[in-house]
Amino acid sequence: MRLFTAATALCGLLSSSLLCAAESNTTSPTARLVLPRSFTPPQVFKNTNLLRNINLEKGYPRETVNVVVENVDKKPQSDYYIPFAAKTIDKVGGLEVRDKKAPEKGRFDIDVTTLDGSDTQYFLVHFPEPLAPSSQITLGISYYILSSLQPLPTSIGQDDQQFLAYSFSAYAPSAYVTESQKTKLKFPTTNVPNYTQTAGLKSGSGSDPERQGSTFTYGPYNTAKLPPGTKAPVTVRYEFTKPVLTASLLERDLEVSHWGGNLATEERYWLRNDGANLSKHFDRVSWTMKTYQGLPSSALRDLKYPLKPGSVDPYFIDDIGNVSTSRYRPSPRAGREAHLELRPRYPIFGGWKYSFRLGWNNDLSSFLRGPVSGTDTYVLKVPFIEGPKIPEGIQYEKAVVRVVLPEGASNVRYEIVEGTSSNGLPGSSQISSSVTKHVTYMDTLGRTALTLTVNNLSDEARDSQLLVTYDYPFIASLRKPVAIFSGFITIFVTVWLIGKIDVSIKKR
Repeated sequence: MRLFTAATALCGLLSSSLLCAAESNTTSPTARLVLPRSFTPPQVFKNTNLLRNINLEKGYPRETVNVVVENVDKKPQSDYYIPFAAKTIDKVGGLEVRDKKAPEKGRFDIDVTTLDGSDTQYFLVHFPEPLAPSSQITLGISYYILSSLQPLPTSIGQDDQQFLAYSFSAYAPSAYVTESQKTKLKFPTTNVPNYTQTAGLKSGSGSDPERQGSTFTYGPYNTAKLPPGTKAPVTVRYEFTKPVLTASLLERDLEVSHWGGNLATEERYWLRNDGANLSKHFDRVSWTMKTYQGLPSSALRDLKYPLKPGSVDPYFIDDIGNVSTSRYRPSPRAGREAHLELRPRYPIFGGWKYSFRLGWNNDLSSFLRGPVSGTDTYVLKVPFIEGPKIPEGIQYEKAVVRVVLPEGASNVRYEIVEGTSSNGLPGSSQISSSVTKHVTYMDTLGRTALTLTVNNLSDEARDSQLLVTYDYPFIASLRKPVAIFSGFITIFVTVWLIGKIDVSIKKR
């Protein structure tokens, strides 16, 4: 019985003396600012010069706007409005505003607004310092618009060329008067059979747009006398011989093990091709011949994943089982990326879907630092997302990133590491976070899990970094071995007690 008492005491130590997992905590994105129905942005600024670049080389348009803004009011102003059509604003991702002449100062804070009953909604940009009267600032505004390219025609033959159409306004959307502006478009090829030509809008002589290879230029336009919001509709139709890939959901798990010194990563994809559908049944013979000849196709053939140096033990499965058509090339030497190439079981044509998962392991010491001197604090630095790296790019409608920390970790904090240029992520106010418990085998109270959820993401975010800071005292690290030891003792005591029971048949 003394042995049984010792086991009971160990269980009591496990439940009362050791730290508990972090309590549940949820942070949602900042709620939208509701504007009155009669709201119009105050005309305290004017755009003296605006240059917009639209890049159509990937499966989603990327827009970059450089604009010189002047304060025309008599008081310092710090709130700048960026308008979008109501049907477009929910597709905008990675919106980022910086001081073009001082990008190292970081991005500006941005709020999303709601204007009931209006066809125009706004992003509200807050300058870090109010702009003095008659002063100017050069803004660098960048964003991408997901699911905004339309295949035209919507159905094509298996060997036909694919064309996409994109519509926009030759006058850049602005809440303020713009004196001079122009728009440049970059296409993936020079094959642009259809595009809108403007008449009488351009300042000076020459055709509008001007063509130089795969680049079109609309403008410059003198729009000083045009009211804000004036539109000049333009539609371009161009060849796009690649798939238009969209992940309706990406789930990414990173599991940290201090005892094993391991960082285990798993990603789960729900992928689809938003390109033109097939007008006839799929022909396997024709596809094999086209693949053998290396001809371009609007179908997805394969996916290429560059993995961090030191990545090992990759696995990849879909709804059926292991994806056998693959090639893994480990890091040739220290500091070089590993490469994983996957080929789905069938080509992914327009309208087709494919779900799969893959995972790998890394040495934790390459990503974890700590404990910080004199404390129990650890710092984990990992990529926010990784994913395939392909020329046509991938857009993510929703991404869920979960970092599973050791059992007993507490005081979890996170931040997104930003550079001097766009990292394809929205501001922190647009990322929802939660700290919960994640229970797996051999756990007692559950591991601490940080979950981040973000909408409208692109593959440009694969270069961004996630910094997670947490406290993990030494006594918390004993939770697992004490639990295992207590389990063995309990089993031993239980077997010993059962063995002491007399089950023999005796005569009465």
